[in-house]
Amino acid sequence: MSQTDPLTETAPEEHSPPGLLDRIRANPTGRMALKIGVGILGGLVVALGIVLIPFPGPGWAIVILGLAIWAVEFVWAKHLLHFTKKHVQAWTHWALSRPLPLRALIGLAGLIFICAVLWTSVKLTMGVDLAAVIWTFVTGG
Repeated sequence: MSQTDPLTETAPEEHSPPGLLDRIRANPTGRMALKIGVGILGGLVVALGIVLIPFPGPGWAIVILGLAIWAVEFVWAKHLLHFTKKHVQAWTHWALSRPLPLRALIGLAGLIFICAVLWTSVKLTMGVDLAAVIWTFVTGG
C-alpha cells in the first residue's frame, strides 16, 4: 500500500455555495447597500461602546463588537481587530504569568482607575459628587 491510503484521503473541497453576503456583493447596488449598512451599524455600536466605556460594564467589549461588524466589509477594521486581539491576548498572558500578589495589585489599580473615571464622569455630566454622597451615607449625616 502507498504512503497515502485512498480510503482516508479526502477529495479537494469544491467551492462552497455562495453565502448570503456573497450573493449581496454580486450586485453593485447590493454591494454598496451592504457597505453602507455595515458602516452605519458598526458606527452605532462603536459609538454606544465609547459612551459606555467610563461606566462599569462591557464598554470596551461593545467597541470591539462594533469593530467586528465593520470587519465584515472593511479591510482596515479587520486589521485593527487583529491588532487589538493580538495585544489583548499578549496583555492577558503577561498578567496571568505574574505572581498572585502582583495580579491582585494590578486588579486593584484597575478598580481604582475605573472608580476614578466613573466619579469624574458622574461629576462632570450630572454634577453629583459621588464621594460626598457615599461619605454622607457612611456617616449617617
